[in-house]
Amino acid sequence: MVKVKRKKVVHIIFCALVYIFLFLPIAVIVVNSMNATTSKPYLTWKGFTFDWYIKLFENDALLGSFGNTMIIAVLSTIIATIIGTLAAVGMYKYKFKGKGIINGLLYIPVVIPEIVLGISLLTIFAKVNIPRGMLTLVLAHVTFCVPFVIFNVRARLSGYDNSIEEASMDLGANRIVTFFEVTLPVLAPGIGGGALLAFTLSIDDVIISYFVNGQTKTYPLKVMESIKSGVAPDVNALSTLILIATIGLVILTQSNILSRRKKL
Repeated sequence: MVKVKRKKVVHIIFCALVYIFLFLPIAVIVVNSMNATTSKPYLTWKGFTFDWYIKLFENDALLGSFGNTMIIAVLSTIIATIIGTLAAVGMYKYKFKGKGIINGLLYIPVVIPEIVLGISLLTIFAKVNIPRGMLTLVLAHVTFCVPFVIFNVRARLSGYDNSIEEASMDLGANRIVTFFEVTLPVLAPGIGGGALLAFTLSIDDVIISYFVNGQTKTYPLKVMESIKSGVAPDVNALSTLILIATIGLVILTQSNILSRRKKL
């Protein structure tokens, strides 16, 4: 019994250390967003205040960069999800020459260093004379998001039964109706997972965006610039609001899943 209790204590301590390691940096951001200090590098605690949350909405450059990030993330997620879903379905259903090579090439944007991909995309955009800005950012984000969507949808297709499509067409539905009414609902969890992953990767990207952004600043790039003089508490305030929105979305999603399971 004593040994069992000791093991439990060790496990609890180990888990506590892991959670502290994971969440302490986030806690520091939240706490520093309410720091009353006004002197750089904004690390000395001078008291508690919510003034930075008010000043946040007066910082047009910061809010503009966040708006750019959201626009790019939404556009790239939509485009990558459409391309990735169609590619995954097509590669699953049809056999053609070079299919194995294409499957292997899909892993290149995932495994190569981001700096290599960023330089490659910058070179391509320069060669074809595409001005760096919002368009190049969206194209770059679509490039590295598409494989993740394909992997998620393809994982969903691994247990897919083609007979349900055949039954749908035997009952009079054409291929387009069958795809939207039968295939798409079955693949929805994989598509949703791929879209969420693509959205997260797009919001979080720094290195690739740095090479192709031009004059368009995203929120991660704006934060990276502010590190030189110290991250201002209004940046921490915006990060805290993003964190709260993310936690709220996760809680809402999980509650919906639990309610559906209870009904079943």
